[in-house]
Amino acid sequence: MNFQYNFQKVVDIKSSAKNQAEWLLSTALGELQAQEQSLEQLLEDQNRTLEAINQAIEQCAPISELQDMQRYIVYLDQCISKKISDVHQAQVNVEHKKLHLTEKMVDEKVWLQAKDKAKAKFMQENMLREQNELDEMATVRFAMQSK
Repeated sequence: MNFQYNFQKVVDIKSSAKNQAEWLLSTALGELQAQEQSLEQLLEDQNRTLEAINQAIEQCAPISELQDMQRYIVYLDQCISKKISDVHQAQVNVEHKKLHLTEKMVDEKVWLQAKDKAKAKFMQENMLREQNELDEMATVRFAMQSK
């Protein structure tokens, strides 16, 4: 006799929900990494531009060129501020997805444990039934041998 869990579809749905939560977390981590790389590139660009300004000052570059570079630095500062905000939002999103995954993992675990308990109960009842059948067969044999 095979064990069939009555709530197997629920277990499957819970497993699927956990897998989807894992995928969503993976996506959120990828987005966070992309935002961090973008911020890093902006900071590197800012540093290169500051170095270029210093070199232009040393080489007595025209004031209009220095003003253009300064405007570009102001633009980069705005981009960096926005990107820091984006990184922070991506971090919050990752934390949210981690909590969501944790909830799904706990939910799945509860259902898997319920399934395991049901299977253990089934196995115990099955073994008891088989033992009773063997005991009955032994009793019948003993009764037949006694005659």
